[in-house]
Amino acid sequence: MSWFLDNLDLVRELFVRHAWISVVSTLVGFVVSLPIGWYAHRHPRLRGISVALVGVLYTVPSLAVFVLLPGILGTGFLSVINVIVALSTYAAAVMVRTTVDAFGSVSPAVLDAATAAGFSTGQRVVKVELPLAGPVLLAGLRVVSVSTVSMLSVASLIGVSNLGSLFTDGFRRDFLDEIVIGIVGIVVLAILLDALLVLAGRLLMPWTRAQRTVAPRSRPWQGFFSRIPGVGA
Repeated sequence: MSWFLDNLDLVRELFVRHAWISVVSTLVGFVVSLPIGWYAHRHPRLRGISVALVGVLYTVPSLAVFVLLPGILGTGFLSVINVIVALSTYAAAVMVRTTVDAFGSVSPAVLDAATAAGFSTGQRVVKVELPLAGPVLLAGLRVVSVSTVSMLSVASLIGVSNLGSLFTDGFRRDFLDEIVIGIVGIVVLAILLDALLVLAGRLLMPWTRAQRTVAPRSRPWQGFFSRIPGVGA
């Protein structure tokens, strides 16, 4: 505890840096996965191929990617851009499969009703498909967030500072307190980001709370779809 208090500024700096890289990587991976997953959902022949390809990307060891990317991107070996690109790729690899499942969970009857109401393809995606796929997307995003926070610690092995740096320095000095503080910091960060995602989901998708009070025989999409002007009864 005394080491933590004496080095509070260092721990705070590493915590903020770890959080920043994790959030940026998760968001970039999420944004990239949305059009890929939607397109794969709309074209069943490409669905299996795209899901398989992104699945292969996730099997590549993260440390190898961190080492190889500087030569591919032409950036410095210690550049944080390498880490963000690598983690964003892993995040997208997980989210593409989730995105396909999320859009596949939207009832065809809802899509037919939106088309009959005069929605264009873009309007239907933004105003109907994406909101209704939101709960599944959020579940996948929570998994990606936690895995990204964990995987980022590996980047400390190539000299990119984050909370994982407390591991490497603690092992090098055989100092258990520093290792434990690094572990606790990563766990706290993962829990904090997960809680923020849950809160964001409740704020952005209030109809999911209303579904809990709907009768068991009611369709889960009715609470949301009734809010769309000209469609809901």
